[in-house]
Amino acid sequence: MTWAALLLADPSPSLRLLVLRDLIMRPETDEEVQELELLQDTDPYVTRFLDLQNEDGSFRSGESGGRILGKIRLTAQALMGLGYFGLSPDNPTIRRGAEYLFSQQQPNGSFPLEFQGAVLDGGMVDEDVKYHMIPLQTALPLLGLAWAGYASDPRAEKGYEWLLAEELPQGGWPSGRHADQYIFAGGYRRLAHSKFGCRTNTTAAVSALALHPTRRLSSSARRGLDLLLAHEQRQAHSLGFEVARIIGAEPPRGAFTYFRRYDVAQILDLSWRIGASLEDPRVMDNVSFVRDLQGEYGLWEYERYPEASRWITFDLLRSLSKLDQEADWFSMEPRAPFQAYPKKPKRF
Repeated sequence: MTWAALLLADPSPSLRLLVLRDLIMRPETDEEVQELELLQDTDPYVTRFLDLQNEDGSFRSGESGGRILGKIRLTAQALMGLGYFGLSPDNPTIRRGAEYLFSQQQPNGSFPLEFQGAVLDGGMVDEDVKYHMIPLQTALPLLGLAWAGYASDPRAEKGYEWLLAEELPQGGWPSGRHADQYIFAGGYRRLAHSKFGCRTNTTAAVSALALHPTRRLSSSARRGLDLLLAHEQRQAHSLGFEVARIIGAEPPRGAFTYFRRYDVAQILDLSWRIGASLEDPRVMDNVSFVRDLQGEYGLWEYERYPEASRWITFDLLRSLSKLDQEADWFSMEPRAPFQAYPKKPKRF
């Protein structure tokens, strides 16, 4: 038995639809594709999100967590999942969710900053240290809108312009700003080869850009991905975490820790969307790492939530099939060991 038989036997019509469309390349006119589209409204993965929508179009938290998150974050997270499942932007639930997010957008294109204090590395909140800007405040809502098919909406485009204006001069995005001063990122989320760069904020920004039809090939998206590829920390237990969170298996917790895990599956997805090449040794090493973890029947197992394994398998197979098909990639980063907390030289 191969991965194709196992994935097409999954009870989720959404997963079967994605496999037929993106891996087996069935056209939209295919009878089975059309049948599965009609079944999506009854898919438990889909209805899990549909049941959590409020009257104003926003979403509330479910049993999986995220209770301390605001409605903007929860709505963005729901749109990520519904968009990932392949629902149309014209779907009433998606349209109402998108309109709610746009209703919260500020005149300059950004979304409200919901963080009240600065969470320091020691875990204490210092009310005297305020973030006046955090790229996540706009990158995550944009990510939800982009997954839902609204990346090219003029209101979303204004958000992208705000986000690009906050890009660091050397590429990537900072942890945030206090007035006009950049704030250093904690060691666990430092961006490789960058003084002020934050891996969480850069991952969010690059992910939003990667889903835009034209901005995905911009110099900002490519430079951000280049810096993320320089991180080079591959951990088997984190493989597929982002897919598990998008489909609702993993809880959507965290602010600065949202992209704390370095998920190679996520990096491969960004790589093909932005146009990275297998000629880049870092991309090739990621591919080799992933292939070494593939199971006997062609699946990748996700031990924390086994029900996510087939979704992660689909995502990885799609990335592997897309990589290097339309590559136009030039890396600017030398390969160098990255340490989150480099050892300080002794004085004596």
